[in-house]
Amino acid sequence: MPDSRSPVEIHEQRFGTQGVAFQAPGRVNLIGEHTDTSEGFVMPAALDLRTISVLSRRKDATANIYSANFDDQVSLDTGKLPEKARGHWSDYPTSVLWSLHQRGIECGGFDMTISGDVPIGAGLSSSASIEMAVAFAILATLGNDMAKPEIAKLCQFAENNFIGAQSGIMDPFASCCGVAGHALLLDCRTLDYELLPLPEQVLLVICNSMVKHSVSDGSLYNERRAEVEEGLRILQTHYPEARTLRDVSEVDFRRVGGEMPENVFRRCLHVVTENRRVLEAAEALRQHDFSSFGRLLREAHISMRDNYEASCAEIDTLVELAAKQPGCYGARITGGGFGGCTVNLVAAENADDFVKVVRAGYRQATGIEAEIYRSRASEGAGALVIEP
Repeated sequence: MPDSRSPVEIHEQRFGTQGVAFQAPGRVNLIGEHTDTSEGFVMPAALDLRTISVLSRRKDATANIYSANFDDQVSLDTGKLPEKARGHWSDYPTSVLWSLHQRGIECGGFDMTISGDVPIGAGLSSSASIEMAVAFAILATLGNDMAKPEIAKLCQFAENNFIGAQSGIMDPFASCCGVAGHALLLDCRTLDYELLPLPEQVLLVICNSMVKHSVSDGSLYNERRAEVEEGLRILQTHYPEARTLRDVSEVDFRRVGGEMPENVFRRCLHVVTENRRVLEAAEALRQHDFSSFGRLLREAHISMRDNYEASCAEIDTLVELAAKQPGCYGARITGGGFGGCTVNLVAAENADDFVKVVRAGYRQATGIEAEIYRSRASEGAGALVIEP
């Protein structure tokens, strides 16, 4: 039976002390997949699914971290942290302590309770949500007022160098800097961003295929990243000023693309065209042109499926079902790929029927019971406001 206690209550009863609570949301990426690692453009929104961390200080150097979701606790010596992940849920909070240590920030001892409802392995950035909730709690109790973009970089460093996933800045940035009622148009090179309206007449409907992907094992994810880097090296022989694929136009890319192996060409083609789609989608949202925005979502899915080859049969089924439903402007795979979720922009008045029909159709086609979440864009990480 699920624990009905709040994370604050769980913490107090487990550790015998009151703690300070922080929250960090998961995120859904509306468009701009696998562009962040090329310093390109992305359009995420923070979700109302989140991780909560509750922290109370200790006088020794021990960090006791309890996961309410796994009903499991680990104890760490903060003066002698592990150097790499071990394939355990505790890798994510540990990675934050390790990343802080690399910056010369020592955490001291504490007790922490972590609890969340961001589904694991669904492509909604449960890992960044955990890392961000842990980072905010520790920094706040240390009195460290690190700027939000720097906290995002801290957590990206943890993912890249402790967890071993070569992920970009988007996930921690969206979890950190999300704003209610808005998507973020984020320039992953400069970290400049623009707030784009997601008005109340549309909902983000996220359909979980229940096919899990794992960023921590990273094999397919890192393979795609290596293919993109191979393509960039070929492009740089012609355009040495190009730091990433973001710096190459579609025309210039196609001029050189024939020199690339077929798989490398298609991976890079996805990234180059996806950057364009993000900028066009931003303009569509500025104009409240949801039809154009939805068309770009569909084009992005086709590119993820055919060029980046990061979709799967179950995800494609969800996208095809969504495309047939009244009020659905567009649908595509979201997240790193190889399973996970689709994101659907749906008219709020059609959302109930959309959920019912897509769930039934997916069950009939695959035998799998999809989890479907309706969300509006929410606030980013911060102190938890406990409602009465």
